Amino acid sequence: MNQQLLAKTFVELADNLVADFDLIDFLRLLTDRCVGLLGASAAGLLLADRDGELRVMAASDEQVRLLELFQLQSDEGPCLECYRTGAPVLVTDLTREVERWPRFATAAHRSGFTAVQALPMRLRDEVVGALNLFRAEPGPFDPAGTLIAQALADVATISLLQQRTTHRSTILNEQLQSALNSRILIEQAKGKLAERRGVDMEQAFTALRAYARSHNRRLSDVARAFIDASEPLPGLAV
Repeated sequence: MNQQLLAKTFVELADNLVADFDLIDFLRLLTDRCVGLLGASAAGLLLADRDGELRVMAASDEQVRLLELFQLQSDEGPCLECYRTGAPVLVTDLTREVERWPRFATAAHRSGFTAVQALPMRLRDEVVGALNLFRAEPGPFDPAGTLIAQALADVATISLLQQRTTHRSTILNEQLQSALNSRILIEQAKGKLAERRGVDMEQAFTALRAYARSHNRRLSDVARAFIDASEPLPGLAV
């Protein structure tokens, strides 16, 4: 494991505890680093909205984002079970779980994933979502890697909850709803940019994210400006 990257990741996550951070970019950072550090093939992150319904908020690639959406639509899978129980769900071979999650297990296999672990986004007794790590090969998960993944999820959860005060649930709901609205804007911008550039959705997201970072702007603000054509974004839409 890249210890230097691991240390940098914790610093980046902790830095968001005191900054007005871009939540969507923050959650995407978490999924990307889980893949880069822990040997997962892909990662996805789901958070509950104000009504307690899970929403896909980040994914390391487009394929796993679609699989996470299918999991929600099918109302079955490890992430849902993890969120509802507040406990980790580790599955070393999804082919053995067809009876448990018939639609999800089949869809995951078609997407090239054969093992998954879902970790709760939890602070004490409150669960706000779940982090999914997928692997292309079956087999046991490294216990040390699982501890690190849970630690990253815990730090991210603290970041989500750090501004809560006496009106705790209201503030959290507003924050998550704002993130959900931003996610929708970003998906729309991805589609528009992908069509304009003739690239896939992942490449479009990478371009939007790179532009936002290089210009020190929030990803959602860049997405809105691109969709509305409300301002020039030099170099982005060529």
